[in-house]
Amino acid sequence: MTHPQPLPTLIAPSILSADFACLGQEVADVVAAGADWIHFDVMDQHYVPNLTVGPMVCEALRPHAGRALMDVHLMVEPVDALVPMFARAGAGLISFHPEASRHVHRTLALIREHGCQAGLVLNPGTPLGWLDDLLDDLDLVMLMAVNPGFGGQRFIASTLPRLRAVRTRLDAHARATGRRIRLEVDGGVKPDNAGAIVAAGADTLVAGSAVFGSSDRRAAIAALRAAAAT
Repeated sequence: MTHPQPLPTLIAPSILSADFACLGQEVADVVAAGADWIHFDVMDQHYVPNLTVGPMVCEALRPHAGRALMDVHLMVEPVDALVPMFARAGAGLISFHPEASRHVHRTLALIREHGCQAGLVLNPGTPLGWLDDLLDDLDLVMLMAVNPGFGGQRFIASTLPRLRAVRTRLDAHARATGRRIRLEVDGGVKPDNAGAIVAAGADTLVAGSAVFGSSDRRAAIAALRAAAAT
């Protein structure tokens, strides 16, 4: 069988590192600079220790995102009550952590019923076995390269072999079904490690401080793309 061709690499700047005093302009700026998706980190001070933003902010930012998909990452527990709210607020993809859902398959179905793509997020210590019976219901797998809850953390090197293991699963699934599932990485992504991350199998890069922390967002996104292509 032929090996599935890699999907184009997407860059998804995380608003967790943006200037919240002018968030709409920040989102518009990175989209104009070449961002493919806008990564929207939702934290509830329960599943993770930090507290961020909710569906009203997502709805307010949707017009500023233009062509970019709103990639909503729910670091909350429980999950299901927020899914319809974020779908109505303009999310294009909603991902969540399996530990935070009582019935993971039901949550995935709920996301799709509300017209969004569905993703599952695995923390550094979450077994990859969660994927065994769920790939048919996923549009995206996200591996956390840091422990969730805060921006600006250092990339955990053991994420690379985990990426390779997930890529093997996703490629086998693509050969069997013809369906392509994106593999996203969140946490500590920089130009100096983006090449290794993509070589290990990722095709979607969440980058917070690497983009929003730069005075030239276009150059920052270009640097990530260039590194990913090497």
